[in-house]
Amino acid sequence: VPFAIYVLGLAVFAQGTSEFMLSGLIPDMARDLGVSVPAAGLLTSAFAVGMIIGAPLMAIASMRWPRRRALLTFLITFMLVHVIGALTSSFEVLLVTRIVGALANAGFLAVALGAAMAMVPADMKGRATSVLLGGVTIACVAGVPGGAFLGEMWGWRAAFWAVVVISAPAVVAIMFATPAEPLAESTPNAKRELSSLRSRKLQLMLVLGALINGATFCSFTYMAPTLTDISGFDSRWIPLLLGLFGLGSFIGVSVGGRLADTRPFQLLAVGSAALLTGWIVFALTASHPAVTLVMLFVQGALSFAVGSTLISQVLYAADAAPTLGGSFATAAFNVGAALGPALGGLAIGMGLSYRAPLWTSAALVTLAIVIGAATLSLWRRPASVHESVPA
Repeated sequence: VPFAIYVLGLAVFAQGTSEFMLSGLIPDMARDLGVSVPAAGLLTSAFAVGMIIGAPLMAIASMRWPRRRALLTFLITFMLVHVIGALTSSFEVLLVTRIVGALANAGFLAVALGAAMAMVPADMKGRATSVLLGGVTIACVAGVPGGAFLGEMWGWRAAFWAVVVISAPAVVAIMFATPAEPLAESTPNAKRELSSLRSRKLQLMLVLGALINGATFCSFTYMAPTLTDISGFDSRWIPLLLGLFGLGSFIGVSVGGRLADTRPFQLLAVGSAALLTGWIVFALTASHPAVTLVMLFVQGALSFAVGSTLISQVLYAADAAPTLGGSFATAAFNVGAALGPALGGLAIGMGLSYRAPLWTSAALVTLAIVIGAATLSLWRRPASVHESVPA
């Protein structure tokens, strides 16, 4: 894997820290801004909505730009909105900054995925995807618990300032390590690339990716209150506990990246079944701290092994869209990031306990399994997802 892809992973780490760190800051932000916990959870959904809208729009807007300029423009914009977010005392202004930041993040990730796919052989898309998403999981291991720790010590605004600080070296690294010009030999054509969305294989991978990642975000967004209210952990343990989920995520995406290019169907079939079982067990045993520790690690690993494999399959299925394929994958990932917290917040708002997001995650995985099994059965289940499923 080229060094430049690891540089892009560094920037994804900075942005992933911002996207995920709210899971440890939601209660504090709700108190400070005078809103309910489910309302504060909408900050995560707003970010995801911005990513969904921004992924195709920003990718199209920048598809003729030199890649280095596009990456720097999006990352610097991302930094600036976090400065505003750290300074504001208005929930509405913060909500807007999350959406604008998401647009910039979406543009960056879409361009980064496209650049990474162009830097590796055609049969290594899973490995390249795992490096980029590895930045997200490292954010779970270090960035999210770090943000929770900063929030506990100095308030949630300190975490926003930290995102600005850790983004700075990524800007410098991108200036020197990434290609200045587009890697594509032909001129990108948005209309032609968007027509690839008619592929049934691509449509299936987008739906499954959204559902599986929705399950992940549903529980992860409300993990802090779940751990304190249901599992009985003191709030001071939240950074470490979120880091345990992140450690599992890093291992899951690393293992998934090695199998996603060679045995994607086997990984998805076995991993999805295990993921469903895990969410059910977690929901049933969340009041037992010892079991919770195990399930945090296991579900982090399974969620990102399955989720990252689906994202890589989106990129395989979008092979006819080398410039916009990254935006399709980004959109699928963040449809889940919007859907999950919204459904989890709805369940909590109905008077259910903080155990409800775990059951909601199980329901989303169940739906993904049913859709995947029914569709693949209809297609007479191929031996390889990215080679044999009909377009």
